[in-house]
Amino acid sequence: MTKPRQPRPPREQSNTPRQSLLQWLNDEPLTARDLSQMAGMSEKDVYAHLPHLAKSLKQQGLRLEVLPAGCQSCGYLFEERAQFTKPSRCPECRRERIDPPAFSVHPK
Repeated sequence: MTKPRQPRPPREQSNTPRQSLLQWLNDEPLTARDLSQMAGMSEKDVYAHLPHLAKSLKQQGLRLEVLPAGCQSCGYLFEERAQFTKPSRCPECRRERIDPPAFSVHPK
């Protein structure tokens, strides 16, 4: 004899990945690694969501501020970099000791 199926409880309403990123970005500048740990997703996923988040924030009158990555060896700042990801090496000294960019949300 089979056991009658129990009804499943309703799913909890959860935030989308971008909503959860936005929730953490309002407090202070955070790196992609920090965001990945707080939002429970991979760093690669965080980097994939950031351009879309920046676009949707623009429509809300907000902006995604990017604090540029910097070389730990010579102090070079990647201010002109359009990508959100961490650079692999410094164009000045060619070293690979790079601090990752940090992100925060601010009004326009």
